Amino acid sequence: MSDRRLVALAGQQNAGKSTLFNLLTGLTQHIANYPGVTVDKKSGRYAHADQSVEVVDLPGCYSLTSYSPEERVARNFLIEDRPDVVVNVLDASNLRRGLPLTFQLLEMGMPVIVALNMMDVAEGRGLQIDLAALERRLCVPVVPVIGRKGQGGEALKAAIAAARDTRPATLNYGALEPAVAELQARLADRGELAGLSARWLAVKLLEADAEAERLLAARLDNPHPILDLAHRLRAQAGGAEMAADRIAAARDMLAADIVNGCIIATRAGHVPLSERIDRVVLNRFVAPVFLVAIVWAIYQLSIVQGYELTKVTWPILAGFRNLAAGVLPDAGFLVDPQVRSLGLWMVDSVNTLLNYVPIFLILFALIAILEDSGYMARIAFILDRILHRFGLHGQSTLPFILAGVFAGGCAVPGVMATKGIPDARARMATILTVPFMNCMAKIPLYTLLINIYFPEAKGLMLFYLSTITVIAALLVAKLLTTSVLRHHETAPFVMELPNYHLPTIRGVAQRAFDRTWLYIKKVGTVVVAIAVVIYVLLQFPGVPAEREVAYQSRAETAIADFYTALGDNPHRAAVPDQAALVALVNAATDYRAARLNAGGRAAAEAIDARFAERFPDFVPFVLRAQDDAARAASAALRDLANARTTLRREMRQDKIESSFLGMIGRSMEPVTQFADFDWKINVALLASFAARESSVATLGVLFDQPEGEGAQTLEQRMGAEQHAEGRTALSAVALMLFFALYPPCLATVIMVRVQTDSYRWMGFAIVFPTLLGLAVASAVFTLGSALHLTGLQTMTAVYLLSLAALLIVALPKPWLRLPSRRPAQDMP
Repeated sequence: MSDRRLVALAGQQNAGKSTLFNLLTGLTQHIANYPGVTVDKKSGRYAHADQSVEVVDLPGCYSLTSYSPEERVARNFLIEDRPDVVVNVLDASNLRRGLPLTFQLLEMGMPVIVALNMMDVAEGRGLQIDLAALERRLCVPVVPVIGRKGQGGEALKAAIAAARDTRPATLNYGALEPAVAELQARLADRGELAGLSARWLAVKLLEADAEAERLLAARLDNPHPILDLAHRLRAQAGGAEMAADRIAAARDMLAADIVNGCIIATRAGHVPLSERIDRVVLNRFVAPVFLVAIVWAIYQLSIVQGYELTKVTWPILAGFRNLAAGVLPDAGFLVDPQVRSLGLWMVDSVNTLLNYVPIFLILFALIAILEDSGYMARIAFILDRILHRFGLHGQSTLPFILAGVFAGGCAVPGVMATKGIPDARARMATILTVPFMNCMAKIPLYTLLINIYFPEAKGLMLFYLSTITVIAALLVAKLLTTSVLRHHETAPFVMELPNYHLPTIRGVAQRAFDRTWLYIKKVGTVVVAIAVVIYVLLQFPGVPAEREVAYQSRAETAIADFYTALGDNPHRAAVPDQAALVALVNAATDYRAARLNAGGRAAAEAIDARFAERFPDFVPFVLRAQDDAARAASAALRDLANARTTLRREMRQDKIESSFLGMIGRSMEPVTQFADFDWKINVALLASFAARESSVATLGVLFDQPEGEGAQTLEQRMGAEQHAEGRTALSAVALMLFFALYPPCLATVIMVRVQTDSYRWMGFAIVFPTLLGLAVASAVFTLGSALHLTGLQTMTAVYLLSLAALLIVALPKPWLRLPSRRPAQDMP
C-alpha cells in the first residue's frame, strides 16, 4: 500500500461505535488492554483506495476531561498517537447530547469526520436532518450511516481516505473568551508545546483539568507562570467550578443552536417507542419484577445451561488430558514420575479454566444483547440508588447474580462481568465482594456440614447461608469504599437511557468471541505460575523416608501375592517382571476409566476391540474371562489393583500431612483454634484454594475409611471423629461462615488479577477475606461458647445482627444529603 493511516473512532457510549468498528474492520480485529488500565483497546485494519487503514475504537466517553479511565485513555491516545483522522460517531436521534464532544475534538486540531449513525432511528422519530447545513456549521464532512444494517460503510471509508489536516475550530465562550484568548496566546508562544492545540489546552486549564496541568508540567521546565495565570483567570471567573460550568453551558448552547437550525421535527408531540417501553419496564411496580425476570433468565441461560454445555466440552478436555497422559512418562506402581505428576496437574488446572468457556460464550452474548438493546443502562438506573448506599453501582447487580445470589453461580464470570462498571471505586468494590456469593463449588461443603450437624433444620440453614452472603458483600463493600478504596476515582454519575435497538447477530457473536478469547489469553499467562506454586506446596517435601519404605514393603508384598495367586497359570508369561506388571496395571486402569465414560454399548465394544488390539497379552487379565485360567488371572489383578489403590490413597493422605501445605495447616492451629479448626480443616481449606470442590475431596482423604469397618459415608466418618473430639454444631457454624467469606479460588484469583491488572489487589483479595473470615469465625465460636448457644441459635443471632447492620447502613440519613442521581435524558 502506498499510504498508511491511523483512524480513531470517538463518541459517546451507545452511539454505535462498536457496530461501525465491526462494519469497517470485519474480522481483522485485535483486543487488548491499554497499559495500566483494564479498559479495552480494540484495533482492526482494512484496505481502501491504496491505503492500509488501522482503526482504533476508543472507549466511549462524554467528554475529554479526566474524570474516568475511559476519558483519560481516549484523550491520551489522541495526544500521544496523533491519529490521521478522528471519526466522531454521533447518534442522529440524539444529536444535541453528542455535539459537545465534537466541539472538543475539533478544538484539538485533528481532522474530524462526523459519522451520523442511527439515521433510521432518527427518521422513525420524525427527525429530518439537513446534512449540508450541519456540514457548514461544523466545517467537517458529515457521513450518514446505519451501522447495524451495514449502510454507509463505503462512504465513510471514502471520507476517511480524503480527509486532510484542518485548523482547530474555535468556539466562543462568551464572558470567558478573553481569558481563553489570553491563556491561548501564552501557550502558543511555547515551542515545547508544539503538536498540541493551544486553544484546547487553554480551555482545559481554565476547567482546572488535573491531567492537563500534569501534561503542561511534563512539557515545560517551568510551568508555574502559566499555571498561575490560569489560576488567576479562573478566580476572576468565579472559581474553577464556575469556569467549568460556563464552558459546558457555552457548548450546550451552541449544540442547541445547531440542532435547531439543522433538524426539523415533523412529528411534534409524538412519544418515541423507547419512551413508551420505558413507561412499562421502568414503572416503579413493574421494574423490579421485570429486572428479576431478566437476571434470572441470564443466570439460567449462562450458568445453568452453560454448565449443561460443559458436559459436551468436558469430554473433549478430558480427551486432551488422556492425550497428555499418553505422552508423559508412564505412571509407577506407587509413585509417579514428577514430570508426569506436574504435567497432569498443569493440564487439570488449565482444563478447569477452559471448562468455563461455554458459560462465557453465552454470558458475553447475553451481556452484548443487553448492551445493544439498551436495557443494560436501565438495570443500573433501577438499582443504583440502593446499591450506591453501599458504595456499589447499579451495574454491580449482574456480577452478583452470576456469582451466585442464587446458590449455584460462579465467581469467575461474576468478576468478568464487572468490566462494564464505569465507576472505578464501585468496580473495585464489586470485584472484591463478588467471591462472597454462593458459587456452585461451595455447596458441597455446606451440604456436608448441614447433613452432619443440622439434619432437622436443613432448609433454614440453607436460607441463612444463601442470604447472609449477600448481606456480607454489601457491608464489606461499604467498608472497603470508605477505607482502602476511598482514594479511587469516582466518575460523575451520568446515566444515559439510550433508545432501544434490536441487536445484530453478527455484533453479538463478535463481542462474545472477542471477550472469551481475551479471557483465554489472559488467564493462560497467570495460571501456570500459580498452579506450580500450589503443586509444590502439596507435593513436597513428600512422605518421610521411613514411612515410604513401609509403603514399598507393602507394595512388594501385594506384588508377591499376585504372582503367588497366579502360580503356574499360563497367562503369567504376559507379566514376566515388575515393569510388565506396572504396564498391565496402568493399561487396566486406563481401560476401566474409558469404559466408565463410554456412551453406550457400541462405544464400549469399540473400547474392548482397541484394548485387545493394543494389548493382546493383557486381554485375559482385563476383558471378560472365558476360561478358568483367565478368571483366576483377572481375580489376581483385581486384588492387586485394589491393594495398589489403597496404598496410593494412604500415601496421598500421608503426603498431604507431610507437605508444606500440611505443615502450614498444623502451624496455623494456634490461631485457628479460636474458631475450633484443627489441622485437617486447615489443610482442607488451604487445598480448596485451587478449587472449592477440593475442600470436600480433601476431607474425604483425611477422614479416611477405617480398616476393617463396613462402608461409611463421609458424613458418618467425619461426624463420628468430630464428635469424638468434642466438636459441635457451633464448630460447623464457624466453619461455614469462614467458608462463606473465604478468599476466591484459583480461577477467580486469576480473574481478579486480569480485571485489576494488579498483583497487589490480587494479594489483597486473598489476605483480606482470610483475616475477615477468621475474625468472624473466631468471634462467633468464642461468643457462642461463652453464651452456651447451640449452633442454630448462634447462626440465627449472627443473621439477625447482620441484617440489623445492613438496615442501619441502608436507611437514609436525614443529616446526609445524597447527590442527585437521575437519567441523563431528564437533564437540561
